[in-house]
Amino acid sequence: MPRRVKDHIDISEYTSLDDLIRYLETVRDNLPPDCEAELKIRGDDVFGKRLTITYFREMTPEEADLEARYTETEDASIEELRRKLDDVPFKMSAKGR
Repeated sequence: MPRRVKDHIDISEYTSLDDLIRYLETVRDNLPPDCEAELKIRGDDVFGKRLTITYFREMTPEEADLEARYTETEDASIEELRRKLDDVPFKMSAKGR
């Protein structure tokens, strides 16, 4: 089963109510099933506020390919380091007892 990733859509605070309603309906109708969509107000008075819709989606083939490449590299590197550490001789000092 492919891993899902969390994606988001930002809506600025400078939108008319009618445009916002149409935009939200369009977003809702085009979201994937079982996406667990959430709507939040984010930001502050200094940098501005925005509505953010977050949802889960399946990874694209490109994302899955990159993930597979990096995951394989990390796993191999960790196993190689583990083997090297197992081969390092260790003597306990008198202070360590």
